[in-house]
This record gives sequence, structure tokens and C-alpha cells, in this order.
Amino acid sequence: MRILVRATNWLGDAVMCLPALEALRKAHPAAHIAILGPAWIGDLYRGESFCDEAIAYPKERGARNLAGKWRLARSLRGRFDVAILLQNAFEAAAFARSAGIPRRVGFDRDARGWLLTEAIPTATVGHERFYYLELLLRAGLIGAYDAESPIRLNGVARREFGGRVIGVSPGAAFGSAKRWYPERFAEAAAIVAMERGASVALFGSDAERDIVGIVERDLGARGVAVENYAGRTGLREFMELCAGCELMLTNDSGAMHVAYAVGTLSVTVFGSTDPIGTGPVGEMARIVREPVECSPCKLRECPIDHRCMTRISPQRVAQTALDLLK
Repeated sequence: MRILVRATNWLGDAVMCLPALEALRKAHPAAHIAILGPAWIGDLYRGESFCDEAIAYPKERGARNLAGKWRLARSLRGRFDVAILLQNAFEAAAFARSAGIPRRVGFDRDARGWLLTEAIPTATVGHERFYYLELLLRAGLIGAYDAESPIRLNGVARREFGGRVIGVSPGAAFGSAKRWYPERFAEAAAIVAMERGASVALFGSDAERDIVGIVERDLGARGVAVENYAGRTGLREFMELCAGCELMLTNDSGAMHVAYAVGTLSVTVFGSTDPIGTGPVGEMARIVREPVECSPCKLRECPIDHRCMTRISPQRVAQTALDLLK
């Protein structure tokens, strides 16, 4: 069997797909499984047992670059027996049909059911990892799954720093409502680093350089040794560096998902989002959250006073981290 899996577009979602992809490989050990998704999907899944091939999907969305998407679809004709659409978009189904893939499986979302050969009714689940597992189960692509199976990236090498390092990723791509304050990240990281005799490594995208720069400045003022990797690493290098950290401090972000998936202890500050649906999984992760009446609002920007974040102190986050490290 030749299987094309349309991956999700967000890093955190792609990490939460891991149990489904591993279950797919277990059910079809001899299948050729190709993953279609953003250009970084190859960096994320490289070395994992379920990924025989990674195919980069053109970056532009919607009507832009239709010619490039059409050329890619045509190049895939005759190569695959089944397309599994983990992404919910109409475009994912239209692409699979344009590629001439005879069996097209996905949730019946975004008015795309008529493009699928198997339009599966949308699953109502707890944690998002079960959403993808249920798609495979209901389509008969797997027989069962282990609800307790961990979310793990098994093909990531650990980058050694030469000493204890506390990682900090203060950004969150979705919007500012998900972000705790950089000054507070700096204070919490300083407390933990000084207690542990550790330095601090800072991570973020190129767009998050300003936020990460505030943390770097405040840590330097406190006399903490710090290395700023913001905008300087690709996804694969970040994963390897994250695996080498003793602990990661994050918001609800892709970095949070990578941390627990590579086996690094992590403490995540949650505010506007729902830890039950998208939180970290496993005993190596802790959540710090203030249960205010408006959370989770799931908004990009806070329309009031950001109380879900302002009420969380650096001392509380630092103590949670130190307790986890014991």
C-alpha cells in the first residue's frame, strides 16, 4: 500500500499527530508512507519509523500559486493508493482529488465531503491527539489504539551543551493572548538557573527576536549566563538543542509540544487556551494556570486586562520548575 498523509500546518498539531502516525505504521508495516506538508515537516518527522518520504507543499495559501500546487498534484498521479487528510481544509481534499488518489479519507469538514471517498463524521474528543487517532480508527485504517501511549519523537539526537542549561521560549505564534510576559520569563528563569547552577538558552523565531531580546537583557542584568538562539536555528537544530536542555519554560506553543516530545522536562504557562484539549502530555510536563472566569477564551488578543497571565508570578513558575527538577 502507498499512503499519502496530508500533515497539519501548525507545529504543535503536527506533534500531536505522532500517536496516529505511529499507529498507522504499526497497522501497515510494509506500506510506503509519505508525509505532505509545510517545508519544515521533513525536519520534524525525519528519522521517525512512519516517515518514508517527506513532500513539501507550496507555502502560499488559497488561490495564490495555484500553478505550483497543480504541478505538484499532477506529479503525484499514480503514486498513491490512499490519501489521509489530517488537515481539515477544503484545499487538502481538492489537492488529493487533483492528484488522482483513488481513496481519500478525512473528516467531513470545511464543506469538502463531496471531494472525499470517505467523509468521516467529525470526532468529539478530549485531547487533540485522539482526534487524529479517531480518524484512522473510524476509517478502518487501524484496528485500535492505546489511549495511554506517549507522544514521542524518537529520531532526535540530543545536542550536548557541556553543562546544565535551562531553555526558555517566550513566544507564541497564535497571538499575544497566549504569551506570558518576557520580563517574568526572565525572572523565573533566573531563579531556576541560579538554584541549579545553570545557564539559559533562549529560543524563538525570527519574528520573536524582540521578545527574546527582552529576556536576554533582563537575564544579563541579573548576572545569568545566556545564549540567544532566536532566529538562528532551523526546526531540527532547535529540537536537538531542546533535547539537550535540563528543562524548558514555555507558553502554549510549538516549543512546548517539542519539549515533551523529545523527553525534556517542561513548565508551560497557560492562559487563553485549553490545557485539556491541547496541553502537554506525560509526567515530565507541568502546567501553571490561573483559573479566571474568562479562560479559556481562545482569542488571539486579550480584549480586557489579560488577567489570566498577570496573576501568574515568576516565583510560582520557578517553584513549579524546581519541584519538577527534584
